[in-house]
Amino acid sequence: MMKQADAAPATTPDRRLLLRAAALGVCAAILPIWPARAADFAGFLEGLWPSAQAAGVSRETFDAAISGLTPETAVLAKPKAQAEFTISIPAYLAGTVTNSRVARGRSVAAELAGPLRRASARHGVQPEIIVAILGVESNFGTATGAADALRVLATLAWKGHRAETFIEEFVAALVMLEKGYATRGQLRGSWAGAMGQPQFMPSAYLKYAESDDGSSAPDIWRSHADAVASIANFLAKSGWVAGLPAVVEARLPENFDYAAFDLDFGRWRALGVTRADGDALPTGGAASLYLPAGAAGPAFIISDNFEAIRQYNTSDAYAVSVALLAERIAGREIPLTPWPKVAPLSTAEVKSMQQLLAQRGLYHGTLDGKLGRTSRNAVHAFQLSEGIQPADGFATREVLARLKGR
Repeated sequence: MMKQADAAPATTPDRRLLLRAAALGVCAAILPIWPARAADFAGFLEGLWPSAQAAGVSRETFDAAISGLTPETAVLAKPKAQAEFTISIPAYLAGTVTNSRVARGRSVAAELAGPLRRASARHGVQPEIIVAILGVESNFGTATGAADALRVLATLAWKGHRAETFIEEFVAALVMLEKGYATRGQLRGSWAGAMGQPQFMPSAYLKYAESDDGSSAPDIWRSHADAVASIANFLAKSGWVAGLPAVVEARLPENFDYAAFDLDFGRWRALGVTRADGDALPTGGAASLYLPAGAAGPAFIISDNFEAIRQYNTSDAYAVSVALLAERIAGREIPLTPWPKVAPLSTAEVKSMQQLLAQRGLYHGTLDGKLGRTSRNAVHAFQLSEGIQPADGFATREVLARLKGR
């Protein structure tokens, strides 16, 4: 769950870490100072002490954690772009929403019926959504990662391209040790520091980890029940609306004009949009039209719960894979419309498109080469302004060429 800029100079206080300390529930007695990027790893680690101290970490815990710590330089060679941001959504889904994963998900749902029932009752999150996230994040708890999370986080804080983020996560891991939430040996996870069955970063653990019975520190590494509770708590605190589907496959009426993307379920019903499976659309709630492969592919109506899933991972491909896997685990075939073959734009092409859309005043997001709702809406606005039909918000090379005036 990875939800990067150089660290600020050593003489510049950064209010963000103070806010982070407050978010973690610790008392920051002094305004922490970002450490300079020391040339040697040991010097850099020592420079983190003021930040750790401000977060409530004792010197004893700090010294024990950094003693003998060496950089894990292999992580610096990892790609900066995650797969879910760089391949087409149909291709991503082909690898994540498989028949074998659906079958395993149904077995896991049966095995964890008790914890799922309790988590769903507490937080209002459908059991199949919790199981789907568990499946996508760690293959239902079987692939949690064996990297030394503290070592990885320290290395990425020292030399990574998102230093401030990883400094915060390193300090959060120290807080976990200080409070006795985990042992040093338990801090194992992915190459980016995400840990346990839910693949929580340390800051996410401090904010969202929850034990099933409430009697001890959540064990997201070994306890399936605690993992289930923690995922449900994360979604609930990210805005989950009980009883609302994250995604429904839709049938658009003949001669649909694609004039609007963001309405509500009641308005979509009034426009003649129906569910592809014949069931009724929800009667209320914000809902957006989402065409991940353009008008030629499946049409989805996504709710605020889709956005809650995106808080786990900001990729649209990730969120739709979780939502569709959950639907399949629950026994609902989706999508009924086949996926067309699509050629994804490269990161450089997407960034160029964002720049051109920004120049026209249509795009107001980060020029990051990642396609999301902001980019989709900007493409949609451009298509409408140019009379391009269907105005489906789908980023293609044809749209890019039109933006370039070709």
